[in-house]
Amino acid sequence: MRRGRVQMPRCVIDGVEATIAETTHTFARHSHDGFGIGVIVRGGQRSASGRGPVEARVDDVITCNPGEVHDGSPLDERGRAWRMLYFAPSLIFDAAGELMLAPSRDVELTQPVTHDPRLKMLFERLFSVSVEHAAHADDLACEEALLALLGHVGARHMTLKPRRLPPAPIARAKARIDDDPAVSVTLSDLAAEAGMSRFQLLRNFAHELGLPPHAYRMQQRVMLARRLIADGTTLVDAAAGSGFADQSHMTRAFVRLLGVTPATYAAAVRGH
Repeated sequence: MRRGRVQMPRCVIDGVEATIAETTHTFARHSHDGFGIGVIVRGGQRSASGRGPVEARVDDVITCNPGEVHDGSPLDERGRAWRMLYFAPSLIFDAAGELMLAPSRDVELTQPVTHDPRLKMLFERLFSVSVEHAAHADDLACEEALLALLGHVGARHMTLKPRRLPPAPIARAKARIDDDPAVSVTLSDLAAEAGMSRFQLLRNFAHELGLPPHAYRMQQRVMLARRLIADGTTLVDAAAGSGFADQSHMTRAFVRLLGVTPATYAAAVRGH
């Protein structure tokens, strides 16, 4: 069977990105920098979520939190199809504040998979007005649909959770990568930053962050490239600026982690 495809159509709401997928592709462990809410429309998916192993089937709602490491594979050879919206964290935090759920950013989506017909309906309504009918979108209709979804999520699917920070030595090694993912760094460099052996660093980094250092740096490079592309940087310059050997290297990393090419992402975020 063909592997299928992942599309990123334009969403007219600032801070929201859309994905339409129908694929047999198995996604490597990765995370997103926003909150994700979506619906399975065909087949089923298995995922090692940051909130435990899960399976999602047709009409189930799937979610992810920022920085939550997860993967994804089809339940069988027929693959699966889903639609997803990714929300900038500020949208969720602002909604939580308006709903008086939390005075801070200490909120998360509770379940990685849930069967909630009303949430599914609200998602489909928002997807329709902001993505499927983007060419004729009405700002008021989009805002109402967005707030209806976030209000239901806040009431039924959001939990207060204090942020858990990695131990200081691992936080220092993580910061070494975060500060400039494009810069080359060795395990010895990271171990020295953390004040531990390379073996200890490798074991503890993966335990705390869900990814070993190389995979984490590759993910950060993809995220940096995404920001550069969204700001209008050419694909060639985005690849160079985020530490990839060339544009082809960046494209392979994009597809492996996100299922889409940088060109597809550029078209979605630039409105072409």
